[in-house]
Amino acid sequence: MPDPLTVIERLDHAFQPIVNMATGHCFAYEALLNGCADQGFPDQRAFFDACYAIGQLDVVQLRLWEMATARFAGLPHARGARLFLNIDSRSLDGSDSLPRQIRGLLSQYDVPENAITFQISEPPPGVFDPVAPWVRALKRQTCKIAIDRFGGGVAGFQMLYGVEPEFLKLDQFFIRNVTSDSKKKMLLSNVVATAHLLGIVVVAVGVESRSEFMTCKEVGCDLAQGVMIEGPCLHPGDLPSHYPHVEELSRHDRRGRVGDRKIILDQMAPIPPLTIDDEITAVFDRLRRDTRQTFLPVVDRMGQPLGIVRESNIKNYAYSPFGKDLISNKGLGRKLKDFIVRCPIADVQMPVENIMSIYSGDEEAEGIILVDQMRYVGFLSARSIIRVINEKSLAQARDQNPLTKLPGNSLINQFIAESLADVNSPCAYVYVDFDNFKPFNDKYGFRQGDRAILLFAEMIRKRLAAECFLGHIGGDDFFIGFVGALAAGAATEAGYLLEAFRSDAESFYDAEARAAGCISAADRDGTVKCFPLLSASAVVVEAASPRRLFSADDVSALIAKLKKQAKNAPTKLVSTCLPG
Repeated sequence: MPDPLTVIERLDHAFQPIVNMATGHCFAYEALLNGCADQGFPDQRAFFDACYAIGQLDVVQLRLWEMATARFAGLPHARGARLFLNIDSRSLDGSDSLPRQIRGLLSQYDVPENAITFQISEPPPGVFDPVAPWVRALKRQTCKIAIDRFGGGVAGFQMLYGVEPEFLKLDQFFIRNVTSDSKKKMLLSNVVATAHLLGIVVVAVGVESRSEFMTCKEVGCDLAQGVMIEGPCLHPGDLPSHYPHVEELSRHDRRGRVGDRKIILDQMAPIPPLTIDDEITAVFDRLRRDTRQTFLPVVDRMGQPLGIVRESNIKNYAYSPFGKDLISNKGLGRKLKDFIVRCPIADVQMPVENIMSIYSGDEEAEGIILVDQMRYVGFLSARSIIRVINEKSLAQARDQNPLTKLPGNSLINQFIAESLADVNSPCAYVYVDFDNFKPFNDKYGFRQGDRAILLFAEMIRKRLAAECFLGHIGGDDFFIGFVGALAAGAATEAGYLLEAFRSDAESFYDAEARAAGCISAADRDGTVKCFPLLSASAVVVEAASPRRLFSADDVSALIAKLKKQAKNAPTKLVSTCLPG
């Protein structure tokens, strides 16, 4: 195996973006070492093992950081992004020079400290100490720490407890097949909730499909990394700062929670935050001006929240004869960051239920810090959270169908209006109506009729709830909304649902009716006649993009026009497009 010191300059870094799941904007780049195999090392671990064996791991790692930082500094979007650098814990245990070396490296390339995140990769068993001197040294910097591959190997809860990272990068075990694995999804959901409770940002790593992305977003992951977004790139200058396909998936991720953002923002208190560079005297000044305030949020230079400073934590200084002078003395080394405590964090795009879940995990917290695109926007106090829950409950009760608990007409119309307003994104609307429901209801009773309605509601929930807007217009009429890339498959999904419902609905009939394929019942005029078994028909209205502006009334008019045609169609399905 070659001498690692002789090949280091021939190595390179591939950059892989880490994006905001709500907006598609690039939040950070991870620098991934590239070229080890070309230089005679089986993989990256073998290269670092060789460096460690000759006592040069710290030298090599610092040089690799410098190479990655230099490339990052030259990117056109570097000022608005972060750089994730991998760190091998074997190289730095007890290194007193680490803070100075980091400051010098970043100063050389004019990269702010808070733009760097050191990513703790999985160390060899038995060598990691979460309170090692170098961990404390990193935390004294304004650099941030991420735990990589959380949930795999030794990167578990002991490391989470000791390191107190700002970012948690989930092991790919949690992501792979999470959509179809309910146990894995449950574990992932609990890990994400715990992280948010501790004020930690969660990164879903290794996202390879749209379904994995949607499930990770559903359980509350904040950032995503994987080939579904962008693979590692050896020419990072070519990478975009925004991924429209990610934004499209997220923007139209309705799932029946239209209006949550407005409810949250209405109750949010826009408390102006302190910045990490503020003097500690700024805390005294703010608390003196507003005696009702008992804490203040703190953000870094990029607007990302770091936590809060509590009045109770500094009151010993504030109320002692010389306390304020002592704490303001720079020679004592007490800075604002020394008084920051973590606080639960939630995104304004989150469902109200997720925010309540985060808060309920720590009811002693002052409330929840709210972010939008990972930047601080305000604070939800405990009282405000209760008001948010009440407002959401009232809104749901007003418009929710009492039988199926699906959104009713008001939210359906709101969804149609909002999706049509985005003229650059395709959408499709499916109206479903049961056929021969009245004779079925008359013969078998309203309880069986309710069971048939619940059967269809549960069917669309299981198949489409994670990706589409589902509504219950009333009676035996349903609505399904598709947006973005999903719109192209609306007619196919509708056809599947019609056939599945027809087949499953046969179980409501007795053997004689199933054999005959019909039942005898009175029509609306009282005449006894033979009616086919229960089924459903559907109208699909597609809206291509780009398009002119339409209204919800335009969609309703088309559906009303085609309902009868759908019932008479051999496939029970009619599809059309909005004109123009």
